[in-house]
Formats: sequence, C-alpha cells, structure tokens
Amino acid sequence: MSSHHDHQKGLLITAIGGLVLTFDIPLIRLADGSPWTIMMLRTGTTLIATLLIWVAWRTLRGNVPKLIPGWSGLAAAICYGLTSITFVTAVYHTSTADLVFILAFNTVFAALLSWLFLRERPRLGTIIAMLAMIVGVLIIVGGSVGTGKLFGDFMALCSAFFVALAITISRASRKDMGFTALVGVVFPLALAAFVVSGEGLHVNAPWWIIFNGAVIMPISFFCLAAGPKYISGPEVAMFYLLETVLAPVWVWLVFAEAPARHSLVGGTILIVTLVAHSLWQLHEGRKRRAALAVGHPA
Repeated sequence: MSSHHDHQKGLLITAIGGLVLTFDIPLIRLADGSPWTIMMLRTGTTLIATLLIWVAWRTLRGNVPKLIPGWSGLAAAICYGLTSITFVTAVYHTSTADLVFILAFNTVFAALLSWLFLRERPRLGTIIAMLAMIVGVLIIVGGSVGTGKLFGDFMALCSAFFVALAITISRASRKDMGFTALVGVVFPLALAAFVVSGEGLHVNAPWWIIFNGAVIMPISFFCLAAGPKYISGPEVAMFYLLETVLAPVWVWLVFAEAPARHSLVGGTILIVTLVAHSLWQLHEGRKRRAALAVGHPA
C-alpha cells in the first residue's frame, strides 16, 4: 500500500514539474527584452528564490543538501550554467518548436556519455531509438539551412548536450545535487550582468521574466528532481515530454507561431521514439521485477 502511495505521489510531483516547465519559453517571449537582460533577470531571480528556499529548509529541518557538493557538483553546476546561456540564446534565434524538439535529444547524448564514461552499454532497443532520434534532429536542422535559424538550432543542441553531461556527472558522483542545477545560474548571471552593465536594461515586460525565474523555475526543477525518488527513470522522462509537446502549443496560441513542416516531421519522429522507448523500458522493468519475484519467492 505504501509503495503504491509513493508511486502515485511521484507521478503527481513529476507531472506538476513537467507541466509548470512548459510555461518557461512563453514567459521568456512575453517579457519582450534583449537576450542578456532576460538572462540576467531570469537567472538572478532564480538564484534569489533558490537561496531563500535553501535557508528556510536549513532553518526548519536542518538536513538540507549542499548547494554544490564538491568538485563534481561544481562541474555539474558549470554545465547547468552553460545550459542557461545556450538555452536563452536559442530562444531568440530559432523557433520554439525547433528548440524543444532538439532539447529532447539530450536522451541520446545521455546514453552516449553513459556508454563512454560509465561503461553502461545501451541495449539494442535504445540504440535503435537513438538512431531514429538522430534522423529526427537531422530533419529539423536540415530544414533550417538558409532560414537564419541554424545558429539557434545549434545552440539548442548545445543545451541538450550540457544537460546530458550534467546528468552524467551527477549519476557518476552519486551525490545529492537537487540544488546544483539552480545554483549553477550564478555563472550566466555574472556574464549577463557584465554585458548589461555596458548596454543597459532592455525589457518591456519585466514582471513576466521575474515571475518565471522566481516561481516557475524553482517549482519545475525541484519537482522534476524529486520525482526519481518515487518513480522510474522512463516515467520521469515521459513527463519531460510535456514541454516538448505543450510549449509549441502555448506559443502558437499566444504568438500565432506555427511550426514549420520540417519541424513537425522531425519533432513527431522524436516524440514517437521517446514515448515508444519509455514504454519499452517500463515493460522490460516489469518483466525483470516479475522474474526476480519468481526467483526469490517470499
């Protein structure tokens, strides 16, 4: 009964995190400012909110995780910081559909990095899924050639890589890095503040990006980081897909930005592949648990 309750709790927490994250890009667009100003306000408010949460946690409970746990934590924080820079840059140089579809490619990078550094050889089903996703990304990027969006697509691909690298470092260290992704914004914050000090603030609706950094980012990252405590990796991955599916919908409703045909084709390949692969992993996990139960009866 307790296990079932924990599973339901994990599904609810992760669903909230995935759903809240879908509003990140629309709020960046609504703020209507220069990339460096948006980056400074987004990362600055995220850092302030994170430190307030950390201090409150430490005061009330005392067993708060470290903000940056050792050298591995610093490496992961730098990766998350680089992700913030490339992500915001991509928002301004490519379409929302291209961005979120390419970000889903982080699963391929994560599998490759785990294979190279953690010696976790992917199974045949995962290799097939990786090849299909590579085809999907090539279709998206190929359609951007000559449209002025190629640089933005490259920045999105860099974001996917840095996220995968941070996840690999976290898994290798086996340390609690719940706050590391949020504290990592100090690096892009310092860079953005330096640039803005020279060019000045340029934002027409700052309340949107302040709300994004102070509320949306902490809630989404905290919930998505807490999810794996209660549910499996494939189930968590399914909720990350909410941004891939819903962010382009919100942008289409608010800004009337319809995805290009090549984006829809490549994105469909990515989404279908991820869903199929996650369902396959869940099925394989249940089979292994059933085999263990038969082999070790109570």
